[in-house]
Amino acid sequence: MTISTPTGDEIELPLVEDFVQDSVDYKNRSSVRSKSGCWKSSAFLIGVGVAERFAYYGISSNLVSYLTGSMGQSTAAAASSVNAWYGTASLLPILGAFVADSFSGRYRTIIVASVLYVLGLGFLSLSASLNTFKSSECKMDADNSTTSCSPPQLQVMFFFFSLYLVALAQGGHTPCVQAFGADQFDEEHKKECKAKSSFFNWWYCFSSGGILVPLLVLTYIQENLGWVLGFGIPAIVMCFTLIVFLVGTPTYRFRVSKDGRNPFVRISRVFVKAAKNWRATPVVLSVDEEALAILPQEITQFKFLDKALIAPDGLIEDGKSCSIEDVEDSKSILRLVPIWFTALGYSIVYAQPSTLFTKQATTMDRHFISSFEIPAASLQQYFITVSLIVFIPIYDRVFVPIARAITKKPSGISMLQRIGIGLFLSLVSIAFAALVEEKRLATAIEYGLVDKPNAMIPMSAWWLAPQYVLAGIADVFAMIGLQEFFYEQVPCDLKSIGLALYLSILGIGSLLSSFLVSFIENATTKHGQDGWFANNLNRAHLDYFYWLLTGLSVVGFAAYIYFAQSFTYRRRSHA
Repeated sequence: MTISTPTGDEIELPLVEDFVQDSVDYKNRSSVRSKSGCWKSSAFLIGVGVAERFAYYGISSNLVSYLTGSMGQSTAAAASSVNAWYGTASLLPILGAFVADSFSGRYRTIIVASVLYVLGLGFLSLSASLNTFKSSECKMDADNSTTSCSPPQLQVMFFFFSLYLVALAQGGHTPCVQAFGADQFDEEHKKECKAKSSFFNWWYCFSSGGILVPLLVLTYIQENLGWVLGFGIPAIVMCFTLIVFLVGTPTYRFRVSKDGRNPFVRISRVFVKAAKNWRATPVVLSVDEEALAILPQEITQFKFLDKALIAPDGLIEDGKSCSIEDVEDSKSILRLVPIWFTALGYSIVYAQPSTLFTKQATTMDRHFISSFEIPAASLQQYFITVSLIVFIPIYDRVFVPIARAITKKPSGISMLQRIGIGLFLSLVSIAFAALVEEKRLATAIEYGLVDKPNAMIPMSAWWLAPQYVLAGIADVFAMIGLQEFFYEQVPCDLKSIGLALYLSILGIGSLLSSFLVSFIENATTKHGQDGWFANNLNRAHLDYFYWLLTGLSVVGFAAYIYFAQSFTYRRRSHA
């Protein structure tokens, strides 16, 4: 729309429908749809996310080598340190998301987290440069059989302070950047809602690609050119990333709360009042005839609150009420719990490629060209990551349009259907891994290599390709589906928390996998027997463990189908 000013100048004003509801720009003005958001702003955020994954995996992928080398830790101590750090890093996004959604907002949290990231990585590089540890300072144990070496205690403390500062930074950065990227699409607008589903696909595709660089380049630099440079490069990358993020500010949309209330306070208030009224006697409220006609519907709608007092305007206690929107948001949080639990089986299988799958590969023929042998640890990264990078565009550009034509849904298939397909493919991948392991053990027996753990089994590592590829395709469906699901199905002002809940599934799954391995190892090594995870893999039974995980996946998948069929999505309309 064009208007003329008193001076005769013409000004182009956006139409009312061009404004994005509940969104403002960086100057706190209503966001104009044609000038903000969508891919023009999410492209900045995808780049920021890729750079953060580069920095994170640039540190974590080779951390054991630094601890056992420069820090002088034993293999067991280093493994324990890494597991503790991974566990902390997987839970901190919940804290970061809480701070962002309750107080600071996602934009400010990303800035603060980026600064902390740079400080943490810079301190790591400084710690490596201050390494005064020398081999002459090694001390022999009392029996003169082993050597104990470690740098000064102050340096060790400074290193771990820096490392956990990085964990704290990624806890605020990871959930907020992805949630802020998805915020750039208006879910009430049909075209933008369709684009948002693609956003999650491309986010995961580029993030996965970003992992390859630290594995290929940074690992080499750290081991051959020094850890100061190996830690310093991620710090420089994060500095540049912060600049890129700030440059994109004029294009961003900022979600605003409708009433300005703290989302955790208003939702927890519903649960507190419901708990207090759990055993209360229902009271008939004095309302007019129009409200009385609505009352039975509201009681049915909020029956999960049992005997809590319900009125058309919400939950009543001591004359104060919770709005219907508050109660509906509380219900949406509760509905996520069964899906979260049933996805844990998938997350346990997700933890295997980097551990036991790699152990399988170490015993097999990994020569893909007569003179080149690919490292066992690289197999899972290349097969799975390449599968992701190849299949995500196929999913987004081929599978979704075909499914959309059939189902008439903007995303082709529903989020729960997508997750379900991923869970099934994950189940198939671990079952295939069990069959391959049975084949490997049979080959070892056939060639008399059972008691030769260091001998190469005459069986090509290409046998492992299907389980890796299936795992990668499963991630395209399940992993990205879970991201989108937990983002979409939480209240609008808790999107960061939704993505943090998704990340917690992976963290808890990794811990459960570790617990299962420890428990089974203790149970199967009694009386001096070779356990399922014996050091000599030719006498171990990884196949038994894989079949156990297959069984757990079947149970989890069946439970998922049961809860998914009765799941009610959050309502939304499309412009």
